[in-house]
Amino acid sequence: MLQRTRMHWPEYLMEAACLAMFMFSACIFGVLLESPASAIHQSLSDPTLRRVLMGVAMGATAIAIIHSPWGKRSGAHMNPSVTVAFWWMGKVRALDAFFYVAFQFLGGIAGVALAAALIGPAIADTSVNYVATVPGRWGESVALYAEFAISFALMSTVMIFSNSPRLSRFTPWAAGFLVAAYISVEAPYSGMSMNPARTFGSAFAASDYQSLWIYFVAPPLAMLLAGAIYRTMNGAHAVFCAKLHHHNNQRCIFHCKWRDMGNE
Repeated sequence: MLQRTRMHWPEYLMEAACLAMFMFSACIFGVLLESPASAIHQSLSDPTLRRVLMGVAMGATAIAIIHSPWGKRSGAHMNPSVTVAFWWMGKVRALDAFFYVAFQFLGGIAGVALAAALIGPAIADTSVNYVATVPGRWGESVALYAEFAISFALMSTVMIFSNSPRLSRFTPWAAGFLVAAYISVEAPYSGMSMNPARTFGSAFAASDYQSLWIYFVAPPLAMLLAGAIYRTMNGAHAVFCAKLHHHNNQRCIFHCKWRDMGNE
């Protein structure tokens, strides 16, 4: 087991790099759209329009990362909640799950740190605040329920798409669409995270751990529940792999039976 784990370090690094790229993109677009000094912000006075544009940018970023060579190889979880859910469903070995989660947190921190080093003070402005995800004006309770709902819906969608011979190739697009839609619609309630490592990366840079527990509790529980419901309704045999993109020739380090999908 230890030997196998040592052989998987490239995938661990790729997971870190994938979330780092996502966070770097979030910081760049966050500053462009929300910093008062940005010409784009000054030309777009409608906050809803800016939020929709942010959603489109981050949805496209997610799709691009999942389709990237690194995303195809690691599975592009980029999210401890996703990894833990697939571990619970028996698709990811325990040590692989441990290192995936650890490197996802490192990637989240590194992505924001790199963006801060390149962007400068604008990213720390209260209008951007390192793109931190915090509860909206309705408070922690609403943020908790909102995070649970969107995380449950995302994981349910991933399970339905990724385990269907007809839909599996569209899994990255479905996930990216939901990211775009959630940022556009749900962000005012919880900041739209679904991801403990994503939230921690921003919180670490901002030294702002306000309501951090919400993003460490709601997404993992919601995705575990989504996985449990899918497996109960369809059977453990209907969960084929933990990758979000499997139509490629990259190696797979999971308990994978993706090639058997069409035979089920």
